[in-house]
Amino acid sequence: MKLKANLVLTILMVFTAIVSAKDKPAYKLFTSTGKEVSWEKMVKDLQNSDMVFFGELHDNPIAHWLEYELMVELYKKHDSLLVAGAEMFETNQQIALNNYLSGLFDEKKFADTVKLWKNFKTDYLPMIDFAKEHKFPFIATNVPRKYASMVFKGDFVSLDTLNSAERALLAPLPIPFDINLPCYQEMLKMGDSHPEMKIDEKYPKAQAIKDATMAHFILKNKVENGMFYHLNGSFHSDNFEGIVWYLKQADPALKIKTITTVEQSDISKPEKEAMGKASYILVVPVTMTKTY
Repeated sequence: MKLKANLVLTILMVFTAIVSAKDKPAYKLFTSTGKEVSWEKMVKDLQNSDMVFFGELHDNPIAHWLEYELMVELYKKHDSLLVAGAEMFETNQQIALNNYLSGLFDEKKFADTVKLWKNFKTDYLPMIDFAKEHKFPFIATNVPRKYASMVFKGDFVSLDTLNSAERALLAPLPIPFDINLPCYQEMLKMGDSHPEMKIDEKYPKAQAIKDATMAHFILKNKVENGMFYHLNGSFHSDNFEGIVWYLKQADPALKIKTITTVEQSDISKPEKEAMGKASYILVVPVTMTKTY
């Protein structure tokens, strides 16, 4: 009987190994040091932060799905003290966004009123609708693109021509700027491979006015003792720079957690360059289909 039991156990182990070998996970999660972590454990940790930044790849469906699922989990913890926001909406779109959240605008009127990202309906509308259903704010945090364009063409000084109503859509001027931050240095290096772009310091400065403005409107709209959940391209929060750097300049005591999204051919562990980029690393197969 013992021999028979051992044989059955062996067969089960072999079968399990075969099934596992054929498994095709859509993603894996890791800590900043590369230790695999469960969804439940990550969520529990994130729920105890002041702010959570989900750094996405804009065309990645797994990132968008998990953004939604994380919003649901954060709402379970914080309820009416949750505020969400996103890079994908600009500060001059807030009134239209509020009108949609309140039911004054339907989806068509909202889409006709503001210029939306092409993957809005599939990737961001579900989260807007979740905020609408549960009656918590959703904040348009990004600088209107025309002002970032002004900086790219004419440096920060070009913003001096703005009137008070226009300035209200940006972070208070002048914004602090550190050209030595690695994220901005990386942007400068893009000129080496793209000489036709004629990249100089105005390029990272245009990024900085976005980062500073998003940080400003996040702080402005965060509820006391509540949670602010922000969606943005991973470059805006990777290595705790970009938006996070500006937030820490304003309030070093903030408890901020970040997620970054990376694509790899082998998702069994993060590649070296992904290590330390964020509190948590979402690794997705490079063959994952795109939303656009």
